Amino acid sequence: MSGPATSAAGPRRFPERVGIPRALGWGYIGVLLFMIGDGVETSYLSKYLGDDLGFSETGAGAVITVYGVTAAIASFLGAGLLSDRWGPRRVMAAGAAAWVVFHVLMLAVAVPLENYWLVMVTYGLRGFGYPMFAYGFLSWVMAVAPRDHQSKAVGWFWFSYSAGYPIIGSFVFAAATPALGFYTTLWLSLAVVLAGSLVVLLLLREPTGFTGLAPGRDARTELAGTFRILFEKPKLGISLVIRLINTTPSFGMWVFMPFFVRDLGFGDGEWNALLVVMMVANLCALPVFGVLGDNWSGRRTCALFGGVLGAAGCLLCYQLPAAAGHAFLPAAVAVAVYGVGLAGYVPLPAMMTAQAPERRGQVMGVYTLGAGLSVAVGPLIGTVTYGSFGFRGLMVIYAALLSLNAVLCLCVTSPGDGSPGTGRGRRGRRRGVRSRRTAGTAWPYPTRAAGPTGTST
Repeated sequence: MSGPATSAAGPRRFPERVGIPRALGWGYIGVLLFMIGDGVETSYLSKYLGDDLGFSETGAGAVITVYGVTAAIASFLGAGLLSDRWGPRRVMAAGAAAWVVFHVLMLAVAVPLENYWLVMVTYGLRGFGYPMFAYGFLSWVMAVAPRDHQSKAVGWFWFSYSAGYPIIGSFVFAAATPALGFYTTLWLSLAVVLAGSLVVLLLLREPTGFTGLAPGRDARTELAGTFRILFEKPKLGISLVIRLINTTPSFGMWVFMPFFVRDLGFGDGEWNALLVVMMVANLCALPVFGVLGDNWSGRRTCALFGGVLGAAGCLLCYQLPAAAGHAFLPAAVAVAVYGVGLAGYVPLPAMMTAQAPERRGQVMGVYTLGAGLSVAVGPLIGTVTYGSFGFRGLMVIYAALLSLNAVLCLCVTSPGDGSPGTGRGRRGRRRGVRSRRTAGTAWPYPTRAAGPTGTST
């Protein structure tokens, strides 16, 4: 018994000091690689479907909307019900298998035939892949990370996620497509996804994720409980709406902004560079907002930066390029502002789990349901409105939604709100860390999270 306690109380290495659970390090790397492969298509897929395969702009949006629907289902199941029953590792393996199988079918069958419905079905079913892989790992993070470092640990998860999807993925596209063509580059993305999957399956050995996080619970009861908790805990219902709106503009923008900037004279490479600027700004802001969420206020961070700044960024994404025309710098400033605002919701998972810490799996199911729904809702809003209102109208709608989010965020309690000395001040945080390490009673999975490998540190 003294071994683990001594290890947990010993000096922390650099990853733990910045909020990365050391035992999950390979998972962050695996997610990064997986999302690089998944993100190769981001900057060009809608144009490829429209310009190369001959689908209409709204037809391309519909394909990506179907993808979003399956992603929403997988997001909800992967981080909630399935992680509780199977364990995060098996959920991640299932997600990797789904991605690989349907990606191969799309490239080998649907695309060569240029068949709209086959592309919709194969690409849509591939949508089960990345949410189960990525959000399965997010459940792993939330089960292992110390409570006073959860925002930081989640921030680094989104750092890995966003670095791959779409930042480095876009660089891969920019480097490979001129020589290989977009179709062959999609085969390259398969190799990168396989590499990320193997990193997790072969190298990530933290024991918590190998078994169900709550294996004894009945599946139907858990599923019903995940929906029932929205009414039992109204702030979780509000949080679901917040998470849905959070990334709705980005998924819509990635589909329809390429057509807008094309009409201003931007080439594919310039749009790709704008997307990289957006997500590099997002990447730089993620750890900052994780620290603000842990040490200042989660709800104020979400409201001010995610809501207000994000809404301003949406408006700028139309106004600056429209005013400046084919000028890269104003467009880059606009997308950078939006990218920073997009990062403002890092504290949301910790805010949500604070509402029902004893029902963590169900809470994460709610969180990832909102994340997955945004993949569908963002393009869907554009599909319905783009033909009538254009890109300007679409950005106004997104800005209005994010402004609503700023109000909603202030209705959700942050960890530590109204609790002086809890999560406030360096000395209070240190006392809290020591008590959790020794007792482990604050954790829903104490024997796993405080095991001999020191995974709770």
